[in-house]
Amino acid sequence: MAPNVMQEAEAVALADRVGELLTAIRSAEAELGAVLVEIEQRGVMELFGYRSLARLLEHLADVPKAAAERVVQRARALNPGRALDGTPIPALAPATGVAARSGRLSTPMIDVIVGALTDIPPEHRDTAENHLLSFAAEAGHKQVAALGARILAHLDPDGPEPEDTEPATPTRELSLRRKRSGIWELHGRFDDETGTRASALLDALAQRRTTDEGPDLRSPQERYGDAFSDTLDLALNSPELPMQAGERAHVLVAVSLADLKSGVGAATLGDTGRISAAEARIHACDSMVIPAVLGEKSEPLNLGRLRRLISAGLRRALYLRDRGCAFPGCHRPPRHCQGHHIRHWAEGGPTDLGNLVLMCAHHHRLLHRSGWEVRIAPDGLPEFLPPVFLDKHRKPRRNNLHQPLPFAA
Repeated sequence: MAPNVMQEAEAVALADRVGELLTAIRSAEAELGAVLVEIEQRGVMELFGYRSLARLLEHLADVPKAAAERVVQRARALNPGRALDGTPIPALAPATGVAARSGRLSTPMIDVIVGALTDIPPEHRDTAENHLLSFAAEAGHKQVAALGARILAHLDPDGPEPEDTEPATPTRELSLRRKRSGIWELHGRFDDETGTRASALLDALAQRRTTDEGPDLRSPQERYGDAFSDTLDLALNSPELPMQAGERAHVLVAVSLADLKSGVGAATLGDTGRISAAEARIHACDSMVIPAVLGEKSEPLNLGRLRRLISAGLRRALYLRDRGCAFPGCHRPPRHCQGHHIRHWAEGGPTDLGNLVLMCAHHHRLLHRSGWEVRIAPDGLPEFLPPVFLDKHRKPRRNNLHQPLPFAA
């Protein structure tokens, strides 16, 4: 066989193998999307303790935030889902999802088709999707994108209507209302100066928290919501906070001793709020919360006092030892952190340095919910054991971002 003929045969064989591998990869990615949508329907918080599907995928796959979010968005577009109330959510591009599971479509091709269908009116999507898929069998994703643009131009030649919004009135108004579901709604309008100062403060607290587990996958809304919560913590810790009825501002959590120990049941938060006993365990770790533990006849068994759980001196010792949130990869400074009881105080855990670890609010809640565990190592420093779904061997991890004391050994 001539050399040129041999090279051509080898090239064909290699190209065929590449095609086989690409088909397998694309089919597996489509199947992954279906599994992700199933996890979302069953509840990512209930199954894994993570509050968003993208954050879970970031840790499982070790991918950047943007990549995880794109995978999740693509999966939702190709696979039918279900809302929280059980209402079915049809897939935006069901036929594309079927083609994707066969491994025939590249990721850019899927994104082009989904992007085009997003802008096409719902009553024309089925027909448009069939046209795009037929063209995709013989053209690249750029040509398919051009076809999608032509279809949209034909259906909507005038384009979207121009927005007609009025500028916000420069004033200072704020309302905070609790709904029956227990969710609080915050609405407000502010003048330019107040808004600028609030934006600067929240921007500083809403920075992404890149950890050893990967980048921060929280949405901007989630990051600013956490930043607002951190702002409240900072204000409550301020020595200049005005007094209320002779006391500094505080929150009272009332829960039965049995429910507090088991984590099953409900607790009262403040005057009207209702939270689970598991949430009460989280709040009981916070020295700015007064825990009221009740007996079988609702008699007070233990009424904590502000800063009873962690004294000022002990908190300083925590600051010196942990230097900030001790969770692996977290950069939060001490002023944004809470003292967490490794062995819960309701179970007899002591309030001393060997049973405490400094954690930010985000990782404090993650620890209570997701299977992470913390312990004090023989050298006196905290270390964290990841859940089995992240590391089957549960190898201990530490935070190496905070600078140790200059004279530490």
